[in-house]
Amino acid sequence: MKKLAVIIGAFLFILLLAGCQSEKASSSGDKGEKVKITVTTGQVADIAKSIGGDKVTVEALMGPGVDPHLYQPSQGDIKKIQEADIILYNGLHLEGKMGDIFERIQKEKPVVPVGEAIPKEKLIKSADDAKLYDPHVWFDPELWVYAVEETKEELVKLDPDHKGEYEKNAEQYIEELNKVKKEAEEKFAEIPKERRVLVTAHDAFGYFGKAYNMNVMGLQGLSTDSEYGLKDVQNLVDTLVNKKIKAVFIESSVSKKSINAVVEGTKKAGHNVKIGGELYSDAMGEEGTEEGTYIGMYRHNIEQISKALK
Repeated sequence: MKKLAVIIGAFLFILLLAGCQSEKASSSGDKGEKVKITVTTGQVADIAKSIGGDKVTVEALMGPGVDPHLYQPSQGDIKKIQEADIILYNGLHLEGKMGDIFERIQKEKPVVPVGEAIPKEKLIKSADDAKLYDPHVWFDPELWVYAVEETKEELVKLDPDHKGEYEKNAEQYIEELNKVKKEAEEKFAEIPKERRVLVTAHDAFGYFGKAYNMNVMGLQGLSTDSEYGLKDVQNLVDTLVNKKIKAVFIESSVSKKSINAVVEGTKKAGHNVKIGGELYSDAMGEEGTEEGTYIGMYRHNIEQISKALK
């Protein structure tokens, strides 16, 4: 029934979108017109805003605390999508419920999965499906550079008159990415190797772990749409107890229920585990705050993890 509801919802959305096709998006080629960009996640929005500057307007479909794995577009999203000159999204099946919609829209305007600009050999394959990859690529700033470059190139195609500005903004943004990765490397080097274990609600930190030589574990799989049961909870509890791991982390876009069950399980086994803090995984913080930017979100996670694991 759940899958049927999703299919029907997507079908109705496509019908509504098709009915709006006569309302063409304004041309970004018109003088004085800003490029209208609609994006899915906060991470992609931050790239678009940073590179586009005052030459673009950016509408994000998914705000703070929103889980992109489970997100289903509302009727209110139709206008944002229809009026855009370009759609940017993460791709790699992060926005799992929106695939059919993107396929429909790309016949009308550029629809770009920026995360898929990363070479396949640099991606982590899914343990559950050999055809799929881990979509949480923004957790390695070095890989996220590919998404920045892809966004820059697409904006230059749409608005070549401002090529120089886009290139300069992209260069500055990449410098910030390199800087924050170096900060993370220095912080995590202070943590004893045996304590570099990051336990979260779902398996969102694979690239993070690979980048900083950290063992990561999630109760759920790559998507929060995957099911978990008592056996999964018990297996994770056993690991925490046997390895004497002292902290686990909750995520801003995932229910705390699953991790709380793990914490309770360790208590019953005579091992105290604390909540090390709340991490931003699939969504960023509130707009207007430091955590509402990619760099601010990343620094927040570095501090929370470093403080808890030391």
